[in-house]
Amino acid sequence: MNIVVLAGGLSTERDVSLITGKNVVNALKSVGENAQLLDVFLGYKGSADSFFSAKSAMYNTENGIGEIDPDIEKIKESRGGENASLFGENVIEICKRADIVFMALHGEDGEDGKIQAAFDLLKIKYTGSGCLASAMAMNKYISKQMMDANGIKNASYFFLTKGSAVPKYEYPCVIKPTSGGSSVGISIAKNEEEYQKAVDLAFEYEDEIIVEEFIEGREFSVGILGDTVLPPIEIIPKEGFYDYKNKYQSGMTIEICPAELTAEENKKLAENTMAVFNALGLEVYSRIDFILSKENGEFYCLEANSLPGLTSMSLLPQEAAAVGIDYPALCKKIIELSEKKYN
Repeated sequence: MNIVVLAGGLSTERDVSLITGKNVVNALKSVGENAQLLDVFLGYKGSADSFFSAKSAMYNTENGIGEIDPDIEKIKESRGGENASLFGENVIEICKRADIVFMALHGEDGEDGKIQAAFDLLKIKYTGSGCLASAMAMNKYISKQMMDANGIKNASYFFLTKGSAVPKYEYPCVIKPTSGGSSVGISIAKNEEEYQKAVDLAFEYEDEIIVEEFIEGREFSVGILGDTVLPPIEIIPKEGFYDYKNKYQSGMTIEICPAELTAEENKKLAENTMAVFNALGLEVYSRIDFILSKENGEFYCLEANSLPGLTSMSLLPQEAAAVGIDYPALCKKIIELSEKKYN
């Protein structure tokens, strides 16, 4: 198969996406597929016809993932600034020539359904969920409304738009951009001063934010592959919470997979995971994050990830490995399940 692994782009998770893309390319090549990495924004300067026979340009992934999110404005300047199209040179033509596009994008303009919608209109096959489910999962306000409508526990919250009055909230509380990923722009506020700073920070990333109750407890993430719920993984940051730095810097977090839970807790968590997956209309694969409340022993959903990371630090590959699915097999399985959507 000729497979485009689409990565990069302009989200705050650009660096994560490029590492995911590089890993997927290498994994697919190891099992005999003709996979090539393509940055959706930077594009390919050669002809579309030569792309699958060209030596793959792996872009700048040598430096890995930094402690802070990348400078997106600098990336934009490489193609003329704010008015540049998201799709770089030859991207659409190359994707049309692929047997399937492996979506290695994370965050805005990649995980939020916009590219999926464009590909649907252009009859381009791609991996993962469709445009509507992707959009709902990415927007925390909408996904929480869908969870509420389906009786799925999640933290109480309110929605705030830029320029509106900032109401007081009980401390501690969590402040986060509505559609961000990798915990970029998220803060936990313990007093009024921290709260205002956190609101200002979140608004630097987006014009819509969520303020929600802080639930003390154990944090878990659960992957779904097809109709199979994978073993849960417990996430224990050595300091602070599971933010961008703790997610992607080696040694910052203890991760236990399979998580140490009772049979009843495992059953309840698996049921909740599938309930969220179905409520949002997700397909193929996903990863759902939860908190097990210290106060009442109930699981509360934090968010759903329609295109979970596939870096060496990511959680889904660890969960797949726990049931005997190695990384190349995981990538192949994602493609196989995605192709069924079109058959």
